[in-house]
Amino acid sequence: MKKLLIGLVITVVVVFGGLKLYRVMNYGGTSYYTRITTDGQKVTQRADDGVVWRDYRYVQAGYDENGKAKQLNFTGNKTRPLRRGAYLKVVYNQKKGVTGWTAVPASEVPAKALTQLK
Repeated sequence: MKKLLIGLVITVVVVFGGLKLYRVMNYGGTSYYTRITTDGQKVTQRADDGVVWRDYRYVQAGYDENGKAKQLNFTGNKTRPLRRGAYLKVVYNQKKGVTGWTAVPASEVPAKALTQLK
């Protein structure tokens, strides 16, 4: 009974550890910081059912906490352009590219990245 319980615990740890590793490898990534300086490129798309939606695409340099640059391609996922001058924290994954972004105040941008963005 003791061996069965130990085997079950080890199996659960391995499964959850594997899931966490998979999530980090596919959805996690390096944080880069950027500042919106343009209105982006307006993109209009039409779904199969005829619904039309608008989005804005951005291609900008982002900087990690050490000030290292990376070219970032991402969409605003909004019907209007992102606010000029806004600072963004962008998560970049080697396999998937940009997986998400959030607006942050300038006080949350690391010093080395902030000097590159000014």
